Formats: sequence, C-alpha cells, structure tokens
Amino acid sequence: MNRDRALVRVLLDRQGRTYADEAGIRLADRPGPLYQLLLLTTLLSTRIRAGVAVAAARELFAAGCRTPQGTESLGWQGRVDALGRGHYRRYDERTATMLGNGARLCLERWKGDLRRLHREADDDRSALRRELTRFPGIGPTGADIFLREAQAVWPELRPYADRRAVNAAGRLGLPSTPDKLAGLVGGADFPRLASALVRVSLGQQSIGELTRAAGAR
Repeated sequence: MNRDRALVRVLLDRQGRTYADEAGIRLADRPGPLYQLLLLTTLLSTRIRAGVAVAAARELFAAGCRTPQGTESLGWQGRVDALGRGHYRRYDERTATMLGNGARLCLERWKGDLRRLHREADDDRSALRRELTRFPGIGPTGADIFLREAQAVWPELRPYADRRAVNAAGRLGLPSTPDKLAGLVGGADFPRLASALVRVSLGQQSIGELTRAAGAR
C-alpha cells in the first residue's frame, strides 16, 4: 500500500493535470465552463493527438467559442480557421460542422446549459453517457472523457475512471477498479489521478520511470 501511495503521488506530481486545465478551462458547475468541456471533448474524441486537440480548443475559445451562442456566431469558416491555427487540419471541416451542430443541439435541447442535462439524468451515469452521445462526434469514449473531467465539479460521479485509465493502473501494478484507486487519493484529487493515468496510457511517461521515482521516495 505504501508503494501504491508513493506511485500515486508521483503520478499526481508529474502528470496530474486535467485536460480541461491544460485547455485553459476554469471548470465549474456553470453553463460556460461545462460547454467548453463539451467542445474540448468533441476535439479529443477524434483520432488525433491530445496535445493538438487541446491547442485547437484554445484557438476556438480565443475566437469566441466559449458558449454555444459564440460557436454559432463564429460561423463555419471561422471555426475551420481556428482549428487550422491549432493544427487540427486533418478533420477541420468535418469538426467545424459537428461543433456547429452540437452548439445548436445544446441550445435547443438544454437552452445552452448542460446542468439541465445533468439534472435530467438524476445522477444516473448510464443516462448521462447516453445523453452525451447525442452530440455529434461524441460516442461512448467521448462521453467517458467528459464524465472523467466533469467529476471535478459533479462530485457524485466520483470515482470515475474510464477503461483507458483503469488499464494504465493495472499496468502500473495499482488497483484496477475506480473504488480501490479512490482509496489511495483524496476525492478532490481523483480527477487528476484519472487524467494522469490516461497520460500514461498515451505514452507521455514511461512506466519504468514512474516506478523508479516512486521507489526513491
């Protein structure tokens, strides 16, 4: 257990930054930040490097896509241009269309406020995942990304670790269930731990380096 706690501390120190934080989203249970997380999730759901998705999200936010109204107002070409500045070029035109359609759905179905989606699901994870997959470009994996990050402000979701995070935990020799992982860290830090494990799964830190660092503590 001491070894597991040391390893978790190394993970948090080295890789414990959520993707929302990296994208400059001040995540809170408010319409704007939740929509920004949805936009970031759409970008992360495409087969493209996470760093490129984050850079593209920053460009879109700078161009005005911090609300569904702002995304619509920017227009398709404006979204394509912002994605290009973030080097999100392979899927830029299709993604610009999906973002526009997703903004319209958010406005029409939930009046631009994803807290309404949260309330409608009544803390049912399956219902939340199902509703999130209504958005263009967001499938089950994308819904997991959103909920993994949203647990920072929707604490009733905790502990939420998707398959990628759980698999990485197993490879590190850590408990491979969310509940057991949660026993190694405070609740508020669990979203950071889940993100750190995802980064490990993406090869951003070698397992050998992490375990050696933990052993040195």
